[in-house]
Amino acid sequence: MKNQIYLRRKNKLIVKAGQHELPVSYLAAALRNMESLGYTFSLELIERIRTLSEAEFFPLYSEVVRVLKDMVGASRRFKPFYPNFPRQVMEASDGELYLQAIIHYLTWQLPVHEVKKRLPLLKESRLKVIQLGTDEELLQIGMNMLRANSSLSAQDKEDLKGLIHGCKGIAEALPPEIPHKENAAVVASVLLRADKMPPDFFAKYCKTSTDVLRLATALSDGDVSLAAPAKFRKFRRAERRLLLRLLEASPNLAEDMQRYKNRWIRLGEILHPFEYKDRYPRAAEAFDILRNNRRIETFNSQVELAILACDIKEATRLLMQRPGEFARRLDHMLRLTEAGDQVLRSFEQIATSVSTPVLLQVMNHFDKRERYGEWRTFFPKGEVAKVQAIPNMLPQLADEQRARAAGICREVLIQRFSALPALGKVYIDPQLHEQLVPFSQRSASKALRTIARGSRLPIPEGSTIRFFTWWKEGIVNDVPTGRVDIDLSAVLYDEKWTYMEHVSYTNLRSEKYRACHSGDVVQAPNGACEFIDVDIESVLRYGGRYVVMSLNSFTSQPYCDLPECFAGWMIRSQPESGEVFEPLTVQDKADIAARSTICLPVILDLAERKVIWTDIALRSHPRFVNNVEANGGGIEWMGRALTTLVKPTLHELFTLHAQARGTITDRMEEADTVFSMEEGITPFDMEVILADFLAG
Repeated sequence: MKNQIYLRRKNKLIVKAGQHELPVSYLAAALRNMESLGYTFSLELIERIRTLSEAEFFPLYSEVVRVLKDMVGASRRFKPFYPNFPRQVMEASDGELYLQAIIHYLTWQLPVHEVKKRLPLLKESRLKVIQLGTDEELLQIGMNMLRANSSLSAQDKEDLKGLIHGCKGIAEALPPEIPHKENAAVVASVLLRADKMPPDFFAKYCKTSTDVLRLATALSDGDVSLAAPAKFRKFRRAERRLLLRLLEASPNLAEDMQRYKNRWIRLGEILHPFEYKDRYPRAAEAFDILRNNRRIETFNSQVELAILACDIKEATRLLMQRPGEFARRLDHMLRLTEAGDQVLRSFEQIATSVSTPVLLQVMNHFDKRERYGEWRTFFPKGEVAKVQAIPNMLPQLADEQRARAAGICREVLIQRFSALPALGKVYIDPQLHEQLVPFSQRSASKALRTIARGSRLPIPEGSTIRFFTWWKEGIVNDVPTGRVDIDLSAVLYDEKWTYMEHVSYTNLRSEKYRACHSGDVVQAPNGACEFIDVDIESVLRYGGRYVVMSLNSFTSQPYCDLPECFAGWMIRSQPESGEVFEPLTVQDKADIAARSTICLPVILDLAERKVIWTDIALRSHPRFVNNVEANGGGIEWMGRALTTLVKPTLHELFTLHAQARGTITDRMEEADTVFSMEEGITPFDMEVILADFLAG
């Protein structure tokens, strides 16, 4: 388990030195097989592996290959509708394509075609090197996730659970602070179930009624972000007493519980607080207030009343009691009054109490407020990755106020970062201007590479993009899925996001753009796959720029209710060479498991030769069927929003750190600390960024 996590997250393995000499032929054969998956061992790792016996080597090799195949998608058998794709689709007549599709829709059987011999895959040099790792670094990965000042993805949480169980030291040496409440709830649920709970845990990490609600939700395997209601399980008597004891010690109990009133009422039906009213009277009183709709004045209602009365002085006084709320409302407060200087002076007094992620986002907002353009884009909280884009109707704000608000945030951040260890000479890769800060990863899919949504990565050398998807129907939680039909589509737009054409099951090929689909498969009892090829140069020649990859559940099952579904893309120099699915050419692969029927994994900007990581779910409101045509408007809207994001970048974050605790240099070779795409701290080192650079 430990090496599986280490390999997936860091491309590293822990291998203890042996007392033997492994035959060279075994190691050479293993390396050749791994090269077909796009990986190889470092020299240091090779030397360590050579000390193993055959009995030690083969289980390690089997585990590594199994994990690598799962990472790139090679663990599944790919049998496309047209096995000689793409030539077979491009050369077939319209009548033949139509007839084959009709026969398949009537019989659900794949047609039988002679599989022609393909040219060998042109040798690629893009091998990823697996390094020799250490127990200490693996332990630090777990500790960094605990210290992360942002939500973790579902895969992060699973990895954290695995490390807590598998790495001696994590549960016994929790950090002084778990800054993110959601992560604290996840850790608490793991430790309680493993009977490893430190005696002072809740005194440190569980201090409000909302913290208690998150703990109950985590124990029920629900959404700890509280964006969606949880179905609470029946708690044991000891667990009920624990939750009520924590509630009893929480401040502002009845007011805080009002935020999630209906959920508390449902949880109260399970906790039975009135059985313990003598022991926990405050908790029982709070539940009585909720159940009987007894009116109480909340903090937010006081703020809203002050604003309605145009009493900005009183609203400011109240907001100073809750610095984070003040920071989020600062723009609104400045627009409500002509006494903006006084509001800013009040904010300056409490800015040091605002968290680093909030300060960074507020600074970015005021710095770039005039750059929003037509739309403002938000990523709502929750376990489903969705995007909201609203018209930008912000009124003008005086330049001096914008500059002062951003300046206050910047000064506090630099002061805060200056207390951290020195970085020495710092090199910051200019490419990090295109990498966004990962403020929230709770809805991120398990992927071969994980970066913040809206970030851009270069498309490697090659002429053809090949999208792919694989899915399977079956039984999930003892419920049969029935027939499952997932449709892979690619939608082409010009630089102004004007629709040009799409390639899907309704339009298998576009001779103009040299793009084609491998054929529509409509059921998957043993797994099914679809592919789309897009020739980059042909799209650019006819004025195209953006290509949106879209997955639609035609049979309307949410992806979370499928046994398995994943998708990704490859870069191919000669699309006719090699197999249709070649692991070596896979650039990105993500598991699709959202509670949604439409997913947009990536957008390609062919003019800039960049892939924009989106990983979002799209709301489905088709009139008749769920396909790319019925959802075209939403796809275009999301494309516009995601390619015009105005968010903090890693370059800006690392520059603040360098200004606070180092000296910036433009020469990587002389730097003590490197931030870049491939060396030093990279955008893929999520847990390091969240723990060490968004701290406070």
